[in-house]
Amino acid sequence: MDEAGEERQRLRASANSSKRRRSKPSAVSSFVPINALDDGCLMHIFSFLSPIPDRHNTALVCHRWRFLACHPRLWLQVDRSAKDSTKPGVFTDIESAVSAARPGDTILISPGGNHLASNIQIRKPLCLIGGGEVPDDTTLICSRGSDSALEFLSTCKLTNLTVKAELGCCLLHRSGRLIIDGCVLQCETNPLDFLSYPIISTAKSCKSFPCIDCPGNDSVSVSRTRIEGGAKAVLTSGDLTLQQVRVICARTSLFFWFEVECQS
Repeated sequence: MDEAGEERQRLRASANSSKRRRSKPSAVSSFVPINALDDGCLMHIFSFLSPIPDRHNTALVCHRWRFLACHPRLWLQVDRSAKDSTKPGVFTDIESAVSAARPGDTILISPGGNHLASNIQIRKPLCLIGGGEVPDDTTLICSRGSDSALEFLSTCKLTNLTVKAELGCCLLHRSGRLIIDGCVLQCETNPLDFLSYPIISTAKSCKSFPCIDCPGNDSVSVSRTRIEGGAKAVLTSGDLTLQQVRVICARTSLFFWFEVECQS
């Protein structure tokens, strides 16, 4: 073989070797280790994410992740527009979702439109979350003849929701630790506003040992929440009092941070 032939063979071998080297990264990149996990493992990983925004953002990755991130084992959903009422974990109203929920479940309430919430008792630990970008996207309406929109008899968390009540109150706290974060509580301003309160707490806390560090203490914690209307922000009975009150004045509203706990 002459010199020109040998040179052509070397060039051909070098080109084939480059092609093989270039093909390796694409083969590796097409294999994503986390997608090799089965559905049960992925769902277990997603269960450690906070519902909003982490688990919500996870559902936007792909169809499989959306199915797993929105699975009824991770949270229940309230969707007024749901056509198939037999779909597991999806309910058309809040009361049905609360009734079906297990202690510790998270209920995601879909944005858009108004959800009816009148005298709904919550007797187990639950987390209720609005599915919109801001609290105004998800509104709970309490009818005029009701005492409250939601009544809490267990430790619960409310976040990213707007709750409106004409008379009575938005939230009625009976017992447990109630956490309200990033919400809007609205009561109508009218001649009868002295009958209306955003939050009423009737809990009697720390009967034997007045200590706010008590694990079973009944209390209310409010942060990053806009409160509008009503006679005053919170009406308490028993031995609960407002503590650690902070207020930020915005152009159109006041934002409150405060605790309602037993007085030490």
